[in-house]
Amino acid sequence: MYSDAFINKTKNLFEKLHARKWRVSCAESCTGGLIAGLLTEIPGSSHFFGRSFVTYSNRSKFDLLGVPKKLLIDHGAVSEEVACAMAQNVLNITTASLTIAVSGIAGPGGLPDKPVGTVHMATATEDGVVHVKQSFGDLGRTNVRLATVEAAIDMLTDRAS
Repeated sequence: MYSDAFINKTKNLFEKLHARKWRVSCAESCTGGLIAGLLTEIPGSSHFFGRSFVTYSNRSKFDLLGVPKKLLIDHGAVSEEVACAMAQNVLNITTASLTIAVSGIAGPGGLPDKPVGTVHMATATEDGVVHVKQSFGDLGRTNVRLATVEAAIDMLTDRAS
């Protein structure tokens, strides 16, 4: 299901998590659980992966993660502010030491200021939140989602280093 490259990157992430005695949790929107799927593809992942939230709708971001409605209204779900709130709130409500949150536009559609391929990603640890905006372009829905998964694993690995 996942490429050997994805599996190897994830194993590398798990080595870094093991060295720090960290667990990871996710909040996914545009990827719909693909990051969690990749993390759990590795045997022994229960030592490093706690839980994941697929919060595709704005209401689920508010209900499950406590993202303030004002952020969703003022900035939209695909924004730095919402991705950062998602990552921080998952850290607050789980036993994870490291979290990742992604929210983006996989397509079709998009807006002039948020075209297809725009993805906001954030990681959170006790040291704070780090945000990255990705502009993958209109690669097609599946490829935007897979590019987001790969970028998320890279971002988690960098943060765990």
